[in-house]
Amino acid sequence: MDKLHLVTLYVHIAAGTTAFVAAPIALIVRKGAAAHRRWGKIYFWAMSFVAASGILLSILLSNIFLFCVAFFAYYLVVSGYRWLYRKNPKQKVARLDWVINGIAILVNTGLVVIGLLRLVNEHLSAFGIISMVFGLIGLNFSRQNIKQYLRPSPQKGAWLFNHIGGMIGGYIATVSAFSAVNMHFLPTLIQWLWPTMIGVPVIYFFISFYKNKMAKGRKVEDLVEVKIRD
Repeated sequence: MDKLHLVTLYVHIAAGTTAFVAAPIALIVRKGAAAHRRWGKIYFWAMSFVAASGILLSILLSNIFLFCVAFFAYYLVVSGYRWLYRKNPKQKVARLDWVINGIAILVNTGLVVIGLLRLVNEHLSAFGIISMVFGLIGLNFSRQNIKQYLRPSPQKGAWLFNHIGGMIGGYIATVSAFSAVNMHFLPTLIQWLWPTMIGVPVIYFFISFYKNKMAKGRKVEDLVEVKIRD
């Protein structure tokens, strides 16, 4: 293992560990409060290093699957973070958001293609199924984002729900990678997908919690501290 590979791997592990710890803290404290923003930023930047190091590792290892998964995880986090800047559904969609989702469609389509090829060439390939699942999840996120860019949701607090979905979704991907590296006692398919099976209901739980509060007359501002910058 050459020096660049080793240093990149250490950065990847350190950043992944930081993200692994920061996300749950940001999730359990009051949304929008100082602690939430602080730990949310730590999580976001840790995931930035996870993605950058993961992409570099994929290039060093000539592993297109690793490249797509690294981008997939980071896209979910960036997608969730960008919704903080779209609290007003009438505001113009930034060019950056179109670019992010355009690239995401290409990369996640790549994951689906990789999955299809593996399923064709390797009967019931675990990595084929994993690629398909991740690719389709990523494409669904892009579909929902673009749909709301073109036709903003009338649901109050839609930005909050999208923020929650993206940030937790990125964490699920991080836990999936941790599981794949460390939980070798599990079958490959379970190693990669158990976080998704547990994490998706968690996303729906938190979104439903806030939706129910709003349905009872609470405003978004009553439930979270609406603020982006310190």
